[in-house]
Amino acid sequence: MVNYPISERFFLVRNIKKTKIFYLITKGNFGGAQRYVFELTQNLPLNHFEISVIMGEGNELRQKLERTGVKVRQLDTLGRDINLSADWQTFKTLLRILRQEKPEIIHLNSSKIGLLGALAGRLTGVPQIVFTAHGWSFNEKRSWLAKKVLLLLHWLTIILCHRVIAVSQKTKQDIEKLLFAKNKVNVIHNGLDNTKFFNRFVARRELTNYFPKEIRQADESRFDLQTKFWLGTISELHQNKGLDILIEAFANVVRKMLNSSLGWSLVLVIIGEGEERSKLQKLIRDKRLEGRIFLLGQVPEARNYLKAFDIFTLTSRTEALPYAAIEAGAAGLPVIASEVGGLSEIIPGPEFGILTPPENIKEVEKSLLYMLKKPEYRKLAAGNLKKHVRENFSLKKMVAETIELYQR
Repeated sequence: MVNYPISERFFLVRNIKKTKIFYLITKGNFGGAQRYVFELTQNLPLNHFEISVIMGEGNELRQKLERTGVKVRQLDTLGRDINLSADWQTFKTLLRILRQEKPEIIHLNSSKIGLLGALAGRLTGVPQIVFTAHGWSFNEKRSWLAKKVLLLLHWLTIILCHRVIAVSQKTKQDIEKLLFAKNKVNVIHNGLDNTKFFNRFVARRELTNYFPKEIRQADESRFDLQTKFWLGTISELHQNKGLDILIEAFANVVRKMLNSSLGWSLVLVIIGEGEERSKLQKLIRDKRLEGRIFLLGQVPEARNYLKAFDIFTLTSRTEALPYAAIEAGAAGLPVIASEVGGLSEIIPGPEFGILTPPENIKEVEKSLLYMLKKPEYRKLAAGNLKKHVRENFSLKKMVAETIELYQR
């Protein structure tokens, strides 16, 4: 579809009665859930929908939405962490907004706003309340009691909503045995548009700007980033993403391949930012891999640079259906990932890539060594994965199935 700026699209369809839809999300950074909300706001047909977004802390999503003309309300009291006073204020604000605006649909994303928004929607009589599960927090590493409490809260959210979207079959399976849940849950996979990736040379040249100064200024004959073999990932620096597992496995691979020409050229490049940065930096220092592992931080439109990598990795402890793995497939990369969440739907067999048991350093190490030594396998898996992603994870399909669900 033609993506006019939203202000222009409103002009084109201003005389048609539209369904008012509010997207609600807890955080305003630009992770997977935020990307999902952004894509829907940009691709719904505006001859049918009048779109607004309500969000909490963080600015990146707000800035992207406002640049395209989407109306955004940012609630200062809405944050990820539990704060009874702030959460009560958020709930009262939601009640006021929903009573005044009377949207036909509210579409909730993320756990905190999911429960608050679903309850507010029911109390104000919103006709259609939809919740997208981008993952379940009870799958994270927590105490037994915390997992049970979170399961109860997720169940309450499901009960209060009219429809639930699970982004993978595994996400659905995790909760479909809960009372009254099964018939509400619909699987709609995350989808990609036709991303124009930079070629390998340009991607590496541009990413070099994010490397440490001493590496950028190194003599080319001593450290030429274009000639290195890049293992890489795009990932929030968070415990759930298992980057410590990747670093441990990479350290073992370097040690075993040190005497080979490929071993000398190996580097690990991690794009992303997060709370685990200092811990990961310490691990890198402890492994004496400062010259081989690089934390580049946040890179705008990071997916455009995926072809800089020779192998893509995602060693997460928990996932739902990560955009990063789909994007890596679309970029034509061989992928090694944890067998968690919906990753087995992206990589359905060994001919599409390698899945490893979660939190298993040894298996990640073995998989890296295999891929490094088997260029013909890398080519086969990358080609199969690219075709699979193109056929099954398109943005057009995601948007069409979501609109169909709204119209039921």
